[in-house]
Amino acid sequence: MELTRRDAVAALAAIGGAGAVAAGYRHQSSGDSADRAPDADLLADDRVVETMVAVAEVVYPTAVTDVEPFVEEFLGQRLEKTDAHAREIREAVTRLDELSHSWHDGRVTALPPEGRDRLLSEVGADAAEEAPDGTTAQRVRYFVVNELLLALYASPSGGQLVGIENPQGHPGGTDSYQRGPSGNTNSHQQGPPAARR
Repeated sequence: MELTRRDAVAALAAIGGAGAVAAGYRHQSSGDSADRAPDADLLADDRVVETMVAVAEVVYPTAVTDVEPFVEEFLGQRLEKTDAHAREIREAVTRLDELSHSWHDGRVTALPPEGRDRLLSEVGADAAEEAPDGTTAQRVRYFVVNELLLALYASPSGGQLVGIENPQGHPGGTDSYQRGPSGNTNSHQQGPPAARR
């Protein structure tokens, strides 16, 4: 199933993303927004998005295609906000990348798909309970894995893929991504590898 930038905009609208505008992440009027590092110790936003794309490629079901433009649009808009959540995403992705360097001598984006999947397991994000102020595993689970799942399952195409019937933007439409179809996130075919537990 093909994901589109329109899916990303719809997902942003469904979760209350006021930043969901017609101009896409790649077409910002200010060309330096994607390249800036908000803090010297954090990855620049373009590297954050690249890393999230690499994780999405192993977290999303294999039936999903065109992951890159979808994640770029969704995360580009999320990172445009100067709120605590955007900083937490940057911090979690930066930590994941640091661990990738330490354990595998390269960035997350340099790892093959099986290496990225293994890294998430090594970090513990495949089994950890999500917690925004928890351990590294819990934070990666919350701000990386769940952020990507939220984007997917709040989108029209992603919701259809896993059988979420709630119209986007209606009650229940934005939290059902956490449990997948019929409350089951244990199927390899239905759910992403990092979401199985």
